[in-house]
Amino acid sequence: MNRVKVVNEISELVPILRAVDTEVKKEVLKDLAIDWRTSAEIRRKFGKEGDKALRLFEKMKLVETKWQSVDDKEPVKTFHTFYTSFHINVTCSVYEISDILVSAVMPEDEYSKIESRIYRLAGKEGKFVGDIADELKFNPTLLKGLVRRSVRLDYRGHRIERLE
Repeated sequence: MNRVKVVNEISELVPILRAVDTEVKKEVLKDLAIDWRTSAEIRRKFGKEGDKALRLFEKMKLVETKWQSVDDKEPVKTFHTFYTSFHINVTCSVYEISDILVSAVMPEDEYSKIESRIYRLAGKEGKFVGDIADELKFNPTLLKGLVRRSVRLDYRGHRIERLE
């Protein structure tokens, strides 16, 4: 079945760009496009980086899951790519696209520091996006791009919340 991911919101580009920013992520995505795989199979083939990629893809909703019996044992969660193609249709200002690209290509060590600050500010209950943006002195587009990149944070309505 062919499924097309339609991208109408500029910040949705961040996870797509991050999905293939390393050789491991690219190979995991290709592997999941071919067949259903368990997290154990991914870990065996790609190591810890494969696990991280799988978590990112799951958060981005790039993979679908199902429970499957393997060798007549307990069912295990298996993964497969959800989309076969992307349709990108966005219009934005130069400022917005620059914020999105900055959030997508920011070096990991710099990003980790910012992500940790956002995580602390969001707290256990989550926090209104505008309050976090004001506190960090980030514009909303940059903040949205940074949160979309994270596997620890998510947007829910007008709030930034921690993921379990």
